[in-house]
Amino acid sequence: MRKPRAILWATAGAVALGFLIALEITARHYGLPGPITNQAREVVFAPKSGPLLYAGMALMMVVLTWRQRFVAAGIAVGIDIVFFLVRWAFDAKMMFGNGALWVVLGCAVIAVTRRTGRERALLLKGVGLGLLLVTGRKTGDTWLLITAKARPMVLDQYVATADHALGDPSWLVGRMVRATGPIGTHILDYVYIQLAVAAVVVALYQLRDVASERRFPGHHLVRTFLVIGLLGPGIYMIFPVVGPIFAYGAADGGHWAVADLWPHTPPVGVPHHMPFNEITPRNCMPSLHTAWATAIFLHSRKAPRILQFFGAFWLIATLGATLGFGYHYGTDIIAGVVFTLTIEAGLRSLDRGWDRSGIQLVAYGTTVFAALLVAYRYLPVEMADHPWVFGPLLILAMASVIHLYIRTTKLWEPKAAHPVRQPEPQPELV
Repeated sequence: MRKPRAILWATAGAVALGFLIALEITARHYGLPGPITNQAREVVFAPKSGPLLYAGMALMMVVLTWRQRFVAAGIAVGIDIVFFLVRWAFDAKMMFGNGALWVVLGCAVIAVTRRTGRERALLLKGVGLGLLLVTGRKTGDTWLLITAKARPMVLDQYVATADHALGDPSWLVGRMVRATGPIGTHILDYVYIQLAVAAVVVALYQLRDVASERRFPGHHLVRTFLVIGLLGPGIYMIFPVVGPIFAYGAADGGHWAVADLWPHTPPVGVPHHMPFNEITPRNCMPSLHTAWATAIFLHSRKAPRILQFFGAFWLIATLGATLGFGYHYGTDIIAGVVFTLTIEAGLRSLDRGWDRSGIQLVAYGTTVFAALLVAYRYLPVEMADHPWVFGPLLILAMASVIHLYIRTTKLWEPKAAHPVRQPEPQPELV
């Protein structure tokens, strides 16, 4: 049993490495640094996101004992202090996080040179988990740059027209966020930027027993995050959309914008393909921020109440940020929710074993997601002309996937064992 599993892990590692190399080559073709180059630079140069590197180290440390965790954290902070002093002396860009990356890489070296058997495998899995989070972010950034280079035409006018069926929520929420002033803007901005760190908080709770049980659970949030990040950019290549703040905002879209309309004046007119610059990512359809926030919400449902509130807050605040900052249309949000539930259903089915209910749920979610994309592309004018028909239909389509997901996953829950009622003793006959 262990040999086939080892072969599976080796195959998955080879595929992942091949994918990274292919992405690196593609990025070089467009004159951009790839994910491998960007990650290697952060060993020495200032990282793009220090909190993300420490979040990756925190994930890696779920396989360590508490004493080892304190030692690893101390070493990471010590290395970062040295880097801070050197950068301060040379007036270089300031950012922490190198120490966390060094510790993760150091644990990989220790696993190979100082560990054997199950201990080596467990530590390497922890290192891989931490690096996957960081490398996944680098891979996503490279994907976004490639979408801007490879897809010169965008479909924003189609999506914006279809969005009339929902009442143009990005325009509405955008005005609401601006009315909150700098406080509301700063809170939503922090939530939007630190989404990966929020995911680590929930993932750490799910993985809290790894060190004592010496094994990972079959399904956890990090798996869902990575699959969303892997599949989502592929949809961007099929359905390139830049977002209302770029397509309809002169301040961010420049001369590429249709007009300076967002967030005060909803657009009108017949939709058509529109050219856009080679810098702005085509990362709207579906909204992956909504997808990831939905995954955080789902995985926090069985956590303590404070984490349940945390997951609900992060989902609501992410929706407010994605719409209120003009990064997404309402149609993107609906597609993102359906996208996540379908992926989550597939991963849970993979963990527990495929059956009829799992296949039906994944097939239905995939069908609804595809139907949404087709409607946004080929029926936007009809949707805008009949909002009282298509608006409820869009909400109903999303709600049907949510309902089927809840009903199916409840059936998957293990049945609670009810105590057998003992018969009452009968009085003896004298």
